[in-house]
Amino acid sequence: MMRTRTTTLASLALLAAVAGMGMASAQDRPVKIGVLNDQASVYSAITGPGSVAAARLAIEDMGGTMFGKPIELISADHSHKPDIGSAIARRWFDVEGVDAIFDIYSSGVALAVQGIAEQKNKLLVVSMASSRDISGKSCSPNGMQWANDGYEVANLTIKGASDGKPTSWFFLTVDYAAGHSIERDSQKMIEQDGGKFVGAVRFPLNTPDFSSFLLQAQNSGAKNIGFIGGGADMTNAIKQAAEFGIDRTGQRFVPFSLTTVDIDALGNAATQGMPLVLSYYWDASDQTKAFAARFKKAFGKLPSDPQANVYSAVLHYLKSVKAAGTSETNAVLAKMRETPVEDLFTSGARIREDGRLMREVYYAETKKPDAMSGPTDLITLVKKMPGLDAFIPASESECKLIRK
Repeated sequence: MMRTRTTTLASLALLAAVAGMGMASAQDRPVKIGVLNDQASVYSAITGPGSVAAARLAIEDMGGTMFGKPIELISADHSHKPDIGSAIARRWFDVEGVDAIFDIYSSGVALAVQGIAEQKNKLLVVSMASSRDISGKSCSPNGMQWANDGYEVANLTIKGASDGKPTSWFFLTVDYAAGHSIERDSQKMIEQDGGKFVGAVRFPLNTPDFSSFLLQAQNSGAKNIGFIGGGADMTNAIKQAAEFGIDRTGQRFVPFSLTTVDIDALGNAATQGMPLVLSYYWDASDQTKAFAARFKKAFGKLPSDPQANVYSAVLHYLKSVKAAGTSETNAVLAKMRETPVEDLFTSGARIREDGRLMREVYYAETKKPDAMSGPTDLITLVKKMPGLDAFIPASESECKLIRK
């Protein structure tokens, strides 16, 4: 009997030692994160190197170290190609020891990398990528959507631009997964509200000349011309819409992905009255102003909404790693989901089962030049919307992880 008891105690001690070794090994290596996005192309100004700078500020706010070792940060350009993004993600996870990937800002790449993250049991946090499939039919326990998505942008933009009244729409839509997803959601919302979806035309990414597309939109007779696309494509289209005199014909040009970076580049005279959807704006509070000043000192420019959301996501991830006492994926995911997100522009937001961060967002409009108090006073925050009103209802989600 004594021998059996001694053997049992020894076995338990061995199991505890093995478990301790597992925990120690998870803590013994540096925590390593990667920012994967567009570093030099159409969306680089609103994400790109600025998102890397934002991640670095989040690391600084955690003291720069975790478990006694410096937190490591790497970055790469996916060139909007899922095969390139996938190859980078595999190398980062398999060879370079990356624990989590952030940003992306490309739905096709995000969907590909999310699958790899689940396969490798690593973590992906998409700051902005508009396809509803990311947290919908292709949802993953290892993936999250942190900021804007296509459903929410379409929801707030259509309601805001239409002032809640039925009206007609024609769309210029970028020809990739995110554009198609937003267009489908938009058509459904327009028709549900009694409006008319007149039609749409697709354009390829990095289109320099929108004249033929704008001509089709003008000839459609639709009251609103919705533009689904972003970055350089959107700024080119806004400039050319002004040259076409869209506003003088009684039509309204409505971009769906306008950011403060675009307004600053184009000027308020060209963008006045245009809508935008965002969760971070530098003039919203004393805290957001302080972060903007700090970001500008580090990077030379004011932060965009996507860049601020990379900061928010990285900070919550690192807080969760610290609280879990390990960088092991399952433990960190559990902490991220059970802990409300709290930072300089987020309060009490929680991650839904499908990976969607249920945060408050703003519907805003660009100010007229004579309404600006200074060069950075770009927009009016018209309405703050709770996440439950902004994002797709759980009852409509196609995600297998949601309990209906």
